[in-house]
This record gives sequence, structure tokens and C-alpha cells, in this order.
Amino acid sequence: MLVVHATKKLRHRLKGAPAATSETSTGLLGSWYATALFWRPQVALFVNEATLLPVLVPLAPASSLIDRFRSALGEILTAQGAGTDLVAAELAEMNEWRLAKTANRSVVGIMNEFTYLGEVFSQGAQSDLRALSIRLATVPCGPLYKSQGSPGRELQALLAGVGTRDLRGAPKSTQ
Repeated sequence: MLVVHATKKLRHRLKGAPAATSETSTGLLGSWYATALFWRPQVALFVNEATLLPVLVPLAPASSLIDRFRSALGEILTAQGAGTDLVAAELAEMNEWRLAKTANRSVVGIMNEFTYLGEVFSQGAQSDLRALSIRLATVPCGPLYKSQGSPGRELQALLAGVGTRDLRGAPKSTQ
């Protein structure tokens, strides 16, 4: 199950979406945070709570936003070196999803930084959201200062740790 902690302006756009009560994300990456960016065209910014990996997706139509997010995430994970089995398993965990209110102010602050940097990096031309997402993943982030420094390197470290475990977190058998 995927839990997306959405800002009020994005929850307003996703009226009627299933709301989370006490569920938690079950995928390897955990929960995601998301907000609406009123660029032209409008974009949704998703940020992973654990790695701060950013994923930009066209906002319209809002009814299929999560499906397009899953597709974009698959592309970003593949570009970052994730294996096809891991990508498939992570996306399968996201078949069911819920919306929740934001709860981590640090991640919301990072979303604000990515919003500003996205505007600067793209200089008004947000046509290649995948390339912009990958570029934002190289930006050093304060919360990652004592670990890997940037979302892309944090994801790489997480993926390297998965290499010694199966996709459910259990040690791989050495048969």
C-alpha cells in the first residue's frame, strides 16, 4: 500500500481520493509526500520521505495522477540503477493507495526547496519532467547531510543494501 502525504492544495485537487487512517506504506521506499505546483502546465511534486527522491509528474488530469506517478517513479528508479525486479515489486506495492495529511515538516521544507530549484533549473520550460527530477536528485539536502548527502546517493545506498536481502527484507539464501 502506498500512503501519499499530500498538502492541502493537492488534496483539494484529488477530491474523493481514499483517505488514510492509520495505514503505512508497505513498499521499500515507504511513504511519499506530494504537492501541486502551479507552473504552466501544472505539475505535482512527489518526494520520498526516506530518501527525499523527487519525482515530477503532470498534474492534469488529477483523477489519474497516482497512476502517472507510479509510471514516472518506475522510470526514475530505473534511471537510478534499480533492477527490474525491484522496480516491479515496488510498483506492485503501490497498486492500492491512500491520501493523508502532511506530517513531516522537514520533508515539506525540502518540497519547497525543490519547487524553487525546479523553477531555476528549468527556467520556465518544464517540458522534460523526468530530466528535471533526476537533476533535482543530485542536489545536496540538509536532512541527508550525515548520511549520503543527496537523494540520488541516498537511493543508491538503499538499493545497495537491498542487494543482500530479498525484496521483503529477509536475508537472501545462499543455496
